[in-house]
Amino acid sequence: MNPLSVDKTYLVTGGAGFIGFHLSKSLLERGAKVVGFDNLNGYYDVRLKEDRLAILKKYENYTFVKGDLSDRESVFGLFREYAPQVAVNLGAQAGVRYSIDNPDAYMQSNVIGFFHILEACRHFPVEHLVYASSSSVYGGNDKVPFSTQDKVDEPVSLYAATKKSNELMAHAYSKLYHIPVTGLRFFTVYGPYGRPDMAYYKFTQKIMAGEPIQIYNNGDMYRDFTYIDDIVRGVENILCNPPAQNEKGVSYKLYNIGNNKPEKLMDYIGTLEKCLGKKAVKEYLPMQPGDVYQTYADVTDLMRDYHFKPDTTIEEGLAKFVAWYREYYQV
Repeated sequence: MNPLSVDKTYLVTGGAGFIGFHLSKSLLERGAKVVGFDNLNGYYDVRLKEDRLAILKKYENYTFVKGDLSDRESVFGLFREYAPQVAVNLGAQAGVRYSIDNPDAYMQSNVIGFFHILEACRHFPVEHLVYASSSSVYGGNDKVPFSTQDKVDEPVSLYAATKKSNELMAHAYSKLYHIPVTGLRFFTVYGPYGRPDMAYYKFTQKIMAGEPIQIYNNGDMYRDFTYIDDIVRGVENILCNPPAQNEKGVSYKLYNIGNNKPEKLMDYIGTLEKCLGKKAVKEYLPMQPGDVYQTYADVTDLMRDYHFKPDTTIEEGLAKFVAWYREYYQV
């Protein structure tokens, strides 16, 4: 396994996003050169994105470019000017439930935008393209843990369908144009500077305000919650290790990055309550469209190839998130 090189230029799309921010910050702290690209859309509070960027801009090796993945010329101009050796595509329209009412945003960003990234990597070759997929591609699979060898042909949301399309497109481009590509299926990522649309973040806001939290499927759900630092370590292990050609001559690989330990939703909420020192007012609701009963990552390949698996407990991770939340919002 090759160590992370600090002599390369890393392009991080979605650079003002949750994972993009943490990955960029870690790379910058190591001394690498990072180019961030983001459209700063208003899906959630733009001030949070701006605050993340303000931290990144303190590093002299950081460059931020505002632009949209759906704009071909902006993407091509980015690759032409900065010539990244490694491209990390974390830019996407996130959120399962939002995709039900706003499908166009997902097609523009997740499908057309990713197509532009692939085309840029074709015309301005990179050593490695790493992109974010999602555990949502597994849909309502009954077999657990979820393995990258499982069929993922029955998405239950448009968001999941766009992520599956990314995997198919990436494989085709890798085969046709000899682009080394690695796709990463992330499992319920949480932590400081996270996304306010995620359940743990909304739970925290409502518990602090004394408002009821909405718990779907009457709390009978399991999630493979993965702390952000584990995600970053997993991505960094992979960046400078493009996949070798497989038996079909394609340099393409998929990995799950998850905690490999699904937690009961009610246990997660109980841990959050302990960290906050305050009980939640609970409102129980049925399963929502697009939701799945459980997620559970098989990380055998990740352990075999990188001797690594996420291991941050929810007690550790939520304590760090709550400490950040209190400081950030001064509560």
